[in-house]
Amino acid sequence: MERVGPWLEPFTWEVVTAQNAVLCQAKNALHKPTSDGHEPTKESWESRHREPMPLDEAVDFCRRCHRMAPFCFYNGNTFASIVGLIIRSLNLPSDQAVVVRSLAGHIVAGVASEEEEAAFREFCEGLR
Repeated sequence: MERVGPWLEPFTWEVVTAQNAVLCQAKNALHKPTSDGHEPTKESWESRHREPMPLDEAVDFCRRCHRMAPFCFYNGNTFASIVGLIIRSLNLPSDQAVVVRSLAGHIVAGVASEEEEAAFREFCEGLR
């Protein structure tokens, strides 16, 4: 496992949009871009998602994209699901994977405590 990697590279903006559509469809919610947040988030995502970055930075970038609100509904879930897929790709022991996904999801949602953020940073520093 690398500490720095192109963690978000597989997730093009089309994939992000499709993930939001799936989440919206499952809850019968409107899947539609927002007038204010969609274009700036898309531009930011397309300019950065291929860049190598530490995992905690990739998670923070997903948090910032969530806050920009590119879609009408389920922005947090959209970016948290992407982070969840990244964590799943690490092939961690199942008990550790659950904790790491939870920490990362809380960070993306913007509800992580300082202790949770510190625990996630510590995990990320342990990656080779």
